[in-house]
Amino acid sequence: MVDVERRPLLPMAAHVRGKRSAVTCQLKCANACLGDVCNTSRNGYLRDIIDAELSRRVLLGAGVAGTVALLTTQAIGAAAPAQAAAPVPGAAFGFTPIAPVAATVDELTVPEGFTYQPILRWGDPLFLDSPAFDAFDQTEAKQRRQFGYNCDYTDILRIDATTALLFVNHEYTNEPIMFPAAQIASDPARVRGVGRAAHGLSVVELTRGSDAEAWEPVVGADRNRRFLDDTPYAITGPAAGSPLLQTVADPTGTVALGTLGNCAGGTTPWGTILSGEENFNGYFAAAGATAADRRYGLTSPTTARGWELDDPRFDIRNPGYENEANRFGWIVEIDPFDPTSTPRKHTAMGRMKHEGANVHIAANGRVAAYMGDDERFDYLYKFVSAGTYVEGSRAANMTLLETGDLYVAQFEGNSTVEIDGSGTLPSDGAFDGVGRWLPLVVGGESQVAGWAVDEVLVNTRGAADLVGATKMDRCEDVEPNPTTGLIYVACTNNSNRGVGTNAVADEANPRTENRDGHVIEIAEDGGDHTGTTFRWSILMLCGDPAQGDQTYFAGFPVDQVSPISCPDNLAFDSEGNLWVSTDGAPDGIGYNDGLFRVRLEGAQRGLVEQFLSVPVESETCGPVIHDDEWHVFVAVQHPGEDGLFATPTSLWPDYAPAGATGVDGTFHGPRPTVVQVLPIPVEPSPEPSEPEPSVPPTSGQPSVPPVAPSPTDGVSPTGSTAPTGGAGVGGSGGSGSLPQTGGPLLAPLVAGASAAVAIGAGLVARLRAKGTDEEA
Repeated sequence: MVDVERRPLLPMAAHVRGKRSAVTCQLKCANACLGDVCNTSRNGYLRDIIDAELSRRVLLGAGVAGTVALLTTQAIGAAAPAQAAAPVPGAAFGFTPIAPVAATVDELTVPEGFTYQPILRWGDPLFLDSPAFDAFDQTEAKQRRQFGYNCDYTDILRIDATTALLFVNHEYTNEPIMFPAAQIASDPARVRGVGRAAHGLSVVELTRGSDAEAWEPVVGADRNRRFLDDTPYAITGPAAGSPLLQTVADPTGTVALGTLGNCAGGTTPWGTILSGEENFNGYFAAAGATAADRRYGLTSPTTARGWELDDPRFDIRNPGYENEANRFGWIVEIDPFDPTSTPRKHTAMGRMKHEGANVHIAANGRVAAYMGDDERFDYLYKFVSAGTYVEGSRAANMTLLETGDLYVAQFEGNSTVEIDGSGTLPSDGAFDGVGRWLPLVVGGESQVAGWAVDEVLVNTRGAADLVGATKMDRCEDVEPNPTTGLIYVACTNNSNRGVGTNAVADEANPRTENRDGHVIEIAEDGGDHTGTTFRWSILMLCGDPAQGDQTYFAGFPVDQVSPISCPDNLAFDSEGNLWVSTDGAPDGIGYNDGLFRVRLEGAQRGLVEQFLSVPVESETCGPVIHDDEWHVFVAVQHPGEDGLFATPTSLWPDYAPAGATGVDGTFHGPRPTVVQVLPIPVEPSPEPSEPEPSVPPTSGQPSVPPVAPSPTDGVSPTGSTAPTGGAGVGGSGGSGSLPQTGGPLLAPLVAGASAAVAIGAGLVARLRAKGTDEEA
């Protein structure tokens, strides 16, 4: 192992622009936005269309006992007029959009008539032998038996009305807010061990009394599982066994230990989870000795966490471990229903900083998987399986992603000469054009001259450079719409677009220094998801029109939408509406990140409505929409990311008082958490009593359910010991609300709306400096 001098893992000041703390930029993406651009080349939900019966057959085919229905993030249901807050059988999901929430508010804000309930927090016990969480006495052994840190992609797989499985990615750790500074300095090996155990994946069984109640974890359930740094992963596909994947510890090149940087993901029709390995480069000490290593950002001789001090494989300068980093950056497939199954890394789907993967069954039965490489100026990809989906045969479908064709996207605009980087709409009224899927591997043969198949798959970025793929503004989540089959691509941001010698704006990425991001809509030609040509248009250019941003929302009036910045994860509801979670809004438009519904059809196409806002300095991740039950789930990642253990900037969700010892399982500081948002139960009206003689009786008047309490103005000073304004107990908790669309109003406009908006606007001068963007 190469011996290097190390600095303590402590905060770094004056390091980045915008909202991100220096530590978070270092720990999450290894300062990707501050380093040189990796791409120096010159080239420019299927799961939710499966009904309960089909899913039941798929899962029963795997031997899962009982009647199992795979009802994932967008269950199919009939559209009907929206009703009041309480679910009404057959009614469409309705809510009063909230007003944007100031970036200082340390609360989770939900619409009037809704509440929220944490399902699992960092450190919560998962097994019968799991210790209670104690932030002051963490060990690697304890953390291996507890819920991990920084939850990202999330899914809820409902088995029956009262049982479900929760799957969660744990993307990265933020040690300065997890541990006392003295412990980081005096016992760094202990800190490193806990950090490794807080990464990975979790599968947890959930239960509830009825579909009107919140889910709760079943501690000690047979299917509960943590996927850790030493969990073996089978390497599948054409590159399995390649010399490029062999190490001294695994001379076969077929078994990798652990998974890193797991960001977004998807659920397959056969009931498995796909998880994307994203910012893996930050875990490896490297010399940047090869062009391929540099293309993946493997250039730093030290790492922030220092795992290379404990395990030689995390220093790829060590003899025999030169290829260890090549064993990360894949799409991982997990079977959450079998706790003894071996997870797999699929080389056929290419190696990159995978945000995630989402699949669609094409008309010919082949499976198309859409994937984004989440880094500035990297690419959009598609994988098409060689085999076809077999209804009811889970065993056959489990191998579909091991063999197939790999493509990368090239976009061509219709109004190229009019694109000037300002985001001004071309004269034809749309940012749109045509595109091609450029082949990288087809029929088991490389389509890149001079490259073998394993070279294309291990250095997919380099291969895509050579064929002329279009440089994008950080493709993150890419989701097929289960209702229409259209594909939606979240391009989060790219503050380096058009700066210096970097690629200039084009019609698919039309803004220089793209701070707020955009969403692209793709239609495969002829509806053929296995084809090689497509049409595309930009659905929305994000930002805040009220602050003068150049925006576009599919032609919908820009003064009638909720402001939105930095789209990250995507989901759909049963009506085919798009749901967008954001990461970076505080830096972009001065408000907390949130979750938004976007209408895609009819006169309201392009209407953006904010559903929730997450606490201070946090990111909204992994949205799950069970609108048949009026339930919404999100993962709240890195709340209070700018704080320290001793001086937290967020106390969410425990709001434990200063001096709390933590022995009761709470923490005076932030805890990444998966939460469920659900309607407040409507109390039945009491039996009418005989009116007093002096009060004339009334008749024919309908019974009116109680209105949710009005929230406060939403200013929550840092260090508060409890949420204000009712967040979590029935109010918006941090803002006002906008008029409800899709149904009747739940309550009058909240008095605090103008105050919250004013506060947000007041932050603009401080927050609208050119923002940073990160590969997250």
